[in-house]
Amino acid sequence: MTESEYPSSFAEQEEFETYDPDAVDFDSLEYLEEDEAFAPAPKLPVVAVVGRPNVGKSTLVNRIIGRREAVVEDVPGVTRDRVSYIASWNGRNFTVVDTGGWLPDSRGLAAAIAEQAQLAVELADVVLFVVDATVGITDVDEAVVEILRRAKKPVVLAANKVDDQKAELEAAALWGLGIGEPMPVSALHGRTSGDLLDRILEAMPEEAPRETIGEAPGGPRRVALMGRPNVGKSSLLNKLAGEKRAVVDSVAGTTRDPIDEMIELGGKTWRFIDTAGIRKRHKENQGADFYAILRTQSALERAEVAVILVDASDPLAEQDIRIVNNVIEAGRAVVLAYNKWDLVDEERRFYLDREIERQLVLARWAPRVNISAKTGRHMEKLVPAIETALESWGHRVPTGKLNQFFTDLVSSHPHPIRGGKQPRVLFATQAATRPPRFVLFTSGFLEPGYRRFIERRIREEFGFEGSPISVTMKIREKRKDRNKRR
Repeated sequence: MTESEYPSSFAEQEEFETYDPDAVDFDSLEYLEEDEAFAPAPKLPVVAVVGRPNVGKSTLVNRIIGRREAVVEDVPGVTRDRVSYIASWNGRNFTVVDTGGWLPDSRGLAAAIAEQAQLAVELADVVLFVVDATVGITDVDEAVVEILRRAKKPVVLAANKVDDQKAELEAAALWGLGIGEPMPVSALHGRTSGDLLDRILEAMPEEAPRETIGEAPGGPRRVALMGRPNVGKSSLLNKLAGEKRAVVDSVAGTTRDPIDEMIELGGKTWRFIDTAGIRKRHKENQGADFYAILRTQSALERAEVAVILVDASDPLAEQDIRIVNNVIEAGRAVVLAYNKWDLVDEERRFYLDREIERQLVLARWAPRVNISAKTGRHMEKLVPAIETALESWGHRVPTGKLNQFFTDLVSSHPHPIRGGKQPRVLFATQAATRPPRFVLFTSGFLEPGYRRFIERRIREEFGFEGSPISVTMKIREKRKDRNKRR
């Protein structure tokens, strides 16, 4: 593409006011097509590698990905976290997740490692269960099998450490696990690893199923109930369901596992997810609370909108603010529900308003509902607030309308001059929804304060109540730099 092929408003004019967005073939601009941010990478199928400690999972992962990346040592428990790698076999790409040794009845740090393995199973398309064929079936292996059966995921059984034909007889004993044919393999020497990969591809779906974030027509929208311990999440779920679905106790932290419930509200079916309360910053040695938080994070990843419950009768806590920030960073729609409103008097309302104004600045755009899960007060207002947030989350502004908005905005409120230069917005587009993401093509760097001003004006003009939005910029290259790149 030569310089003359670019629209004249890009090649010859700096003034935004004379720029005609309708005259630009946005998709034909070479320097935009090369920007991978506009084309999100496709989601690859996920293979979770699980098993008890020291059965050779990391060695097998290295064999599958064809390079030594996973740490391997002849000591149980070297791997602690879920670690992902990209692998390829017979022209098919997929993600391999290496996990720590799984001990279902463990405690403390070992429990956290086991929980990471269970999360990997929940998020996987195929589970590769690795067993040491030279040891045979152990009680831990049988316990893991029971967990895998409940997960209802395709399982490939790898009988590892089968280094010769004689050892294949030992592998045959693994039929006793009752989860299908054991595939004899030597992760150390690579023996029959190709056959194992063929079996994994057979078990893999044609396309990796994904949480469609509301794309499935007619599917129930997913709502996560978030909040610190004892703010009333389980009580709210029970009230919405009209019956006791979740255990409620005055002791904080009753809920450990996310509880999914299909509930009819406002003529629609919703999937509500009751999550564990998020405490103060967690450490590895906090046992059950640690992996309860991991499950809560996983539930947030599956959700489309988060109803963040706040105890209106108590001052806002650091955990409240951190939870709001976590949901915003995850890109989910937000509804703030101030629970226990029946315990709030006039004085508390006065101070609460000021706490919200001062501490929740980043979420002023979130719908606010004052409710009481105990008495049912204002429960009817919750669904409209959720629907508003979801609608904003998926809203798209037409490019022409957006650029006309920026024409007026930049004309009336230009960027301050810095160093003798005044950066300008040349073109704007909404690059994504769920959450909305706006990309501004500029002639120079826009200061953070000006970008916040732009975000505020976008909300004033187009709404987006209940949805986080992001405003990023691409600084236009100078013409001589573009010529060099071509």
